[in-house]
Amino acid sequence: MTPALPALSPTTRPVAPLLQLDGLTRRFKSRVALDGLSLAVGAGEIVGLLGPNGAGKSTTFQLLAGLLALDAGRVLFEGRPLSLHDPALRQRMGIIFQRSSLDDLMSARENLLLGARLYGLTGTRAQERVEQMLRLIGLQDRGDERVSTWSGGMRRRLELARALVHQPRIVLMDEPTQGLDEASFRTFWSHLRALRDAEGLTVLLTTHRADEAEMCDRLAVLDAGRLVATDTPAALASRVGGDILTLEAREPESLAAELRQRLGLEARVVEGRVQVEVEQGHALVPRLVEAFPAGRLASVSLRRPTLADVFLQLTGRVLGADQPTAEPARRSRRR
Repeated sequence: MTPALPALSPTTRPVAPLLQLDGLTRRFKSRVALDGLSLAVGAGEIVGLLGPNGAGKSTTFQLLAGLLALDAGRVLFEGRPLSLHDPALRQRMGIIFQRSSLDDLMSARENLLLGARLYGLTGTRAQERVEQMLRLIGLQDRGDERVSTWSGGMRRRLELARALVHQPRIVLMDEPTQGLDEASFRTFWSHLRALRDAEGLTVLLTTHRADEAEMCDRLAVLDAGRLVATDTPAALASRVGGDILTLEAREPESLAAELRQRLGLEARVVEGRVQVEVEQGHALVPRLVEAFPAGRLASVSLRRPTLADVFLQLTGRVLGADQPTAEPARRSRRR
């Protein structure tokens, strides 16, 4: 049974689910790539599927895009069951693939016109939508340039516009900002949110980036094909209490053992560094420096928890990794 939607962020309209995934399952021979995924996506909501490679994100995307067949489960759109190959669903959906699908020899306007025609838009209506989309992504004055001359960020914005030219209700995006620099990343998300507000857009995207996950209204955290948590980014981040202390040393395993034995801290090694979750971390830093001889600690850093820390706590894996790097954190005795 598909779970009810939790409370959404203030930017999200509190309406019935537009898209419901009910027990989606996909196997590749003996490997279960997606194991009974159930998720509801509300109209006007931006939902991110968060997880590293192998979590089941791309399999979910390919199933919804009609590139793979379901082994089990069903999809409901606007409250009624639909085949993933149903033309009615295809018409209401826009798709942005991980790799560019633009024609480099065409101009931006030509790429948008081609996208419009593929969905049956022609004549004056197609021209109007092309100009409207170019204005919305801030590239109307460059619409006649070949896209082969454009930056990665501009091309990604054009792909977003092309996915929306036929006015779909929902857009699927697979790792939409992969390879973009920080400025292009911010610009892309600024335009995505503006398009959501202007077009009433619903978005379901895959990502392994913690910073991108924080941009979403709600997240579905996947690991090894299973849904392990669903909530807003802020609510998920609150699951990690206190601060995150990261210590670097020549022998991290030995240091972690000493921190557990001498100071009673729940220390663990993550990617070659010792990590400790603790309340009021600033007060612990002087104690750590005093507790070890000079040179024992190469560095000590303090920060607030991120969604990457939440994923590590839930699964024992780091975002972007394919293998477990630590045991999932035990619940602190303070809580």
